[in-house]
Amino acid sequence: MTATITRRKRHKLKSEINVVPYIDVMLVLLIIFMVTTPLLTLAVNVDLPVANARAVEGQEEPVIVTVQADGHMTLTLPGGEAQAVDLAMLEGTVGAIARENPELRVLVAGDGRSSYQGVIDAMQALSRAQVSKVSLATQSGDNAR
Repeated sequence: MTATITRRKRHKLKSEINVVPYIDVMLVLLIIFMVTTPLLTLAVNVDLPVANARAVEGQEEPVIVTVQADGHMTLTLPGGEAQAVDLAMLEGTVGAIARENPELRVLVAGDGRSSYQGVIDAMQALSRAQVSKVSLATQSGDNAR
């Protein structure tokens, strides 16, 4: 009889869950996601100059900075004509206007064939000129190629 009692104690069932296999699977999945995530962003094909956004409405005419396909920039002041500018001239001219009018709106219009770096350079110059309202101009989807 004592043999049966000791045998029951030795062969008692465990009521614990073994989580070691789950941890192994989680670590393998983590490694797979860490390796594949950077590869997903390489295949992005974007055509930025065309958009189906509604037009921005405002009372006063904005200042327009145009980045042409060859990288040259022009500045069009309200009621004026387009004049060729470089980054330093753009920063100085728009900065003087922005000091007088803190609510100045500036549109950056980049040619679809222009370098993206030219648009970024124009936006950085406007940022240094303390312009707080900068927008990108695009063609509407109806008028696009």
